[in-house]
Amino acid sequence: MANTIDVKVHHPGGTIVMQRPEVGNALTPAMVTDLSQALEDLRQEKKVRYVILTGAGPHFCTGMDLAHLESLQSPPSLESLHQVHEFWQQLADLLIQMLRYPKPLIAAVDGGALGAGWGLALSSDLIVASEGARFASPATRLGLVGAFVAPLLWFRCGGAIAARFLMTGQDADAAWALEAHMVSKVVPAAQVWVAANQLGEITAAAPYEALQMTKRLLNETIGEWLTTQLVVAAGMGATSCSTEAAGEGMRAFLEKRPPLWP
Repeated sequence: MANTIDVKVHHPGGTIVMQRPEVGNALTPAMVTDLSQALEDLRQEKKVRYVILTGAGPHFCTGMDLAHLESLQSPPSLESLHQVHEFWQQLADLLIQMLRYPKPLIAAVDGGALGAGWGLALSSDLIVASEGARFASPATRLGLVGAFVAPLLWFRCGGAIAARFLMTGQDADAAWALEAHMVSKVVPAAQVWVAANQLGEITAAAPYEALQMTKRLLNETIGEWLTTQLVVAAGMGATSCSTEAAGEGMRAFLEKRPPLWP
């Protein structure tokens, strides 16, 4: 596995660690490919009954790598537009893979789960958060669209909550996430993986077939529209990147200055 991902097997579970702590585990196309392959490798590992997803360093995942996304569009061209659309579609495919994954997925979240990083957590079946965890979709403040968070947060918590966080870009802390039943447990940062593993061991007490069918019932029957919505979201998110406002928003973020909206 490439340096962006570390995979560990610890019977009866497995752990995938995102390994770009210097940039908050921000997602690039290569990292999304590695995550997808890691999930597939652990799916085929019969001794692994559940999978924990977590991030190295102070953050779980701060979303798509805006430096990479902005570089794809400099200068703008038909080819760069195609590459941006490919990146968004690739990420949609990963989230769909997680929703359809036959084994329980548990996100162990410490620090920020922002933008697409929040999408990764919401695509997991269960979330354990540290006391310092925070969840946000700041896309609109950058001239973008929180496309993946929208359907997933609506599915987990409802439309009013999704509208609030998508339109304001405000943070949700761990205490709110627990009260809203978005996370299963809140623990000190040093215990977040341990708590996630304990939750995984509880799920592993059930037979594989029952867990697989339960996931299909939740994510493919009750949530049957999620796949379509994530595909549509990828198109909308990629299109939002082509606007003048998005270009200024990403440049301002990278230059650490307030945006000057056109």
